[in-house]
Amino acid sequence: MTNTRDTRMVMIVDSEPAQQRFLAALASRGGWRSIVAPDTDTALAKLGTQEGMALDAVLVDQGAPGMDIAEFVAELRRWRPALPLVVITMRNGVEVAVGAMRAGASDFVQKPIAPDRLLESLDRVVSTGGPQGELRPLTEKLRAPLAFEEIIGSSPNFRSALAIAAKAARARVPVMINGKPGTGKEVFARAIHSASPRARGQLVMVDCSAVSPGLIGSGLFGHERGAFPGAFDRQVGRLVQADGGSIIIDHVECIPLETQAKLVEFLNSGEVQMIGGSIRQSVDVRIIATSTSPLDKLIEAGHFREDLFYALSSAQFTLPSLSERRGDVGPLARHLLARIGGLPGMGPIGVTDDALRLLAAYAWPGNVRQLQDVLFRAAVESKTDVLTSADFRAIEAALGGGVSSDGEVAINGEAIGITLYLPDGNLRPLEEIEADVIRLAIGHYRGRMSEVARRLGIGRSTLYRKLSDLGIDTAA
Repeated sequence: MTNTRDTRMVMIVDSEPAQQRFLAALASRGGWRSIVAPDTDTALAKLGTQEGMALDAVLVDQGAPGMDIAEFVAELRRWRPALPLVVITMRNGVEVAVGAMRAGASDFVQKPIAPDRLLESLDRVVSTGGPQGELRPLTEKLRAPLAFEEIIGSSPNFRSALAIAAKAARARVPVMINGKPGTGKEVFARAIHSASPRARGQLVMVDCSAVSPGLIGSGLFGHERGAFPGAFDRQVGRLVQADGGSIIIDHVECIPLETQAKLVEFLNSGEVQMIGGSIRQSVDVRIIATSTSPLDKLIEAGHFREDLFYALSSAQFTLPSLSERRGDVGPLARHLLARIGGLPGMGPIGVTDDALRLLAAYAWPGNVRQLQDVLFRAAVESKTDVLTSADFRAIEAALGGGVSSDGEVAINGEAIGITLYLPDGNLRPLEEIEADVIRLAIGHYRGRMSEVARRLGIGRSTLYRKLSDLGIDTAA
C-alpha cells in the first residue's frame, strides 16, 4: 500500500556502487528517497525493518547477487504481496523479464536505462488512480522493425497513411509523421528506413523530449571541447553518425528555435558545423521527424519555424488514433499476440472472440502501444495459452460492461464490425457493405492481396478492380 508521505521511498537492489548512485540520482529527480541493498538476501531482510515497512517500491537489477531473480520476486511477494517491484533487465533479457512477471513483478525496464521511462514505471506501479492491473504498461523495447506488409490496419485513414509512407520510403525526401502517443510513429519511421535505398545505412534515433532543450543542438550537430560549460570532450553529432542512412527526430516540436534555425540551414546546405567549431562537413542523411503536437498551432504561436515545417514536410501524414479505427483492434490484437508468442520464454497464444469484442469496446487512450502492453501482461499472467475476457478484468471494469447481449460490442449504442443497417432501419447499400468486407479482409490478412482474393473467392484482378471502383486506398 502506498504511504502518504510527500517523499516516496524505493529500495534499490544492486551490488555495483556506481549503479546504486546512478539509480538513486534518477529516483531523486522524481521525488523518491532511496535505500540500498547489495544483494537479494539483504533486500528481503530489510523488509521487516522500520525503513523496509515504509517502502513504496523495490527496484532490482537482474544481476543482483543472491537468489534467482524470479525466485526473489516470488519470495518478496510472499512477504509483501502488495509492494510494487520493478526489474531491470539486460537488452536481451526478455526471457528474464517474462519469468519475473510470471513470478509477480509489477513491471520491467531494459538497459540502457532511459531516465523518463524508469520514473514513469515507478510512478505507474505505485499509482492508485485509474484502472489497474492490465492497464499498466509493461513492454519496454519489444519492437522489431516491421515491413509495410506486416503493419496491420484496414481503415481508410490508416491505409492512406500507409500508402504515403510506402511511397515516401522509395524517395529521398524528408518525412513528417504526426500522431498521438502510441499510434505507431516509430514503427512507421523504421519501416520507411527499412524499405528505402538507405536500408543498409545507419538508423539513428533522437528523442528530443528526453533531452534538455539546451543540449538538443549539441546532440544533433555535435560540439567541440570547451564549446560551452560542461563540454569536456569533443562529441560527434547524431546527424554525422547517421551519414549514409536515416535519422528519426522524435518529438521535433521540442527543439528550441535556435536549434531549429541550424536545422533549416542543414536541410538547405547538407553541411554540419559543430557547436564551437569552424569546419563544415557534408552529410548525406534522410530526416524522418515525428510530432505529437499540431505544428500549425505552434507556428501560429511562434514556437516553431514555418520554414522548418515545410522543409521537413516533403512527405507528410497523420496516424489515426486506435479509437478512430476500432475495426482494426481484432486483427491487430491477433498480430501482436503472434509477435509476443515468439518472444523467449513465451509460446503460441490464442484469443477468444469474446475477449476481442471486449478489447474492441475500449477507447485505448494509449493507442497501439497500450494495446500491446495489455496483451503482453495478459499473456504473461495467463495460466493457459488462450486468452479470454477473464484475462482483461481491468478493461472490463473500465468499461463498466459494454458488451451487448447478442455478443456485439456496444459503443455509443452502435455495434462494432460491419454495420448492415442505417439509423433509419433500412439496409445499407451493398456497395458500402462490400467495401467494409474488403477492408476487413485486407486488415485480417495483413495486406497479402493474393490471400485476400483467395479468401473472398475472387480473382486478384477482380479484387484490384473492386478496390478501384470502391475507392479503397491500399499500399499493398
